[in-house]
Amino acid sequence: MRLGVLDIGSNTVHLLVMDAHRGGRPLPAYSHKVELRLAEHMEDGDRLSAHGAGRLRECVEEALRIAEDKGIEDLMAFATSAVREAVNGEEVLARIKADTRVDIQVLSGQDEATLTFLAVRRWFGWSSGRLLVLDIGGGSLEIASGIDEQPDVAVSLPLGAGRLTRGWFTADPPPAEEVRALRKHVRAEIARSVGNVSRYGQADHAVATSKTFKQLARIAGAAPSSEGSGVRRTLRHTDLTEWAGRLAEMDARQRVELPGVSEGRVRQLPAGAIVADATMDLFGIEELEVCPWALREGIILRHLDSLPG
Repeated sequence: MRLGVLDIGSNTVHLLVMDAHRGGRPLPAYSHKVELRLAEHMEDGDRLSAHGAGRLRECVEEALRIAEDKGIEDLMAFATSAVREAVNGEEVLARIKADTRVDIQVLSGQDEATLTFLAVRRWFGWSSGRLLVLDIGGGSLEIASGIDEQPDVAVSLPLGAGRLTRGWFTADPPPAEEVRALRKHVRAEIARSVGNVSRYGQADHAVATSKTFKQLARIAGAAPSSEGSGVRRTLRHTDLTEWAGRLAEMDARQRVELPGVSEGRVRQLPAGAIVADATMDLFGIEELEVCPWALREGIILRHLDSLPG
């Protein structure tokens, strides 16, 4: 069957169309992205503005038109941290549902971590042993660890690259004192969760998902996306530490010239690198492998699992 997943994140609204059946590998058929930057449409810090709500509705209506054109049988829509944390998020989604009949589910941070973990497990298989999965989004950092398809522990921290950029940096490039302050904050936040995750055992395989990690790996020398999803891509901590310092000293015009860096996320890359560096350091990870599957694939896999045999 042809399925669609509409992912409403802090940075983008992303429609992914996949051909899938139970027991088979989902195959991407079409992808459509809009750089909505929903997290920047907040008033009074935690209320989605009327303009932002209107733009979101337009994006949903556009996704519906594309879904119909592409022959999607079932569309699953979900929202993450930006809508989750907006005080009027449920109200906005209720209006969109009344107007479009699209039921957008709000995922908790733990849901995000759990579904991403499922996708990573299916991609790498049982031979990977205990997995440690890291995902840096626009609003949050997800960490999950486990030996089965359901993680033993799933943690979500308010350390997304976009959130930190907006909250901690006043210029681009950021002043050195702001970089140091953010670094201290990020490490203190992550350190509180290390014991809770590590008590289940040392990971056999450390894996990263998300655009932030993919861009950092590409900057550090990983193969470009044009070589396909089957190519093994890794990120060494020694390389990341070096780049985390360099990225904070560059401005956006310099960063966007780096391989794999998208213009839409160029300003939040220094904060993302600080989070990635801290996470690898505090969890004692020397090398991460980048997984091409993440939350959207996890949503589809969970849906396929729920279908009658």
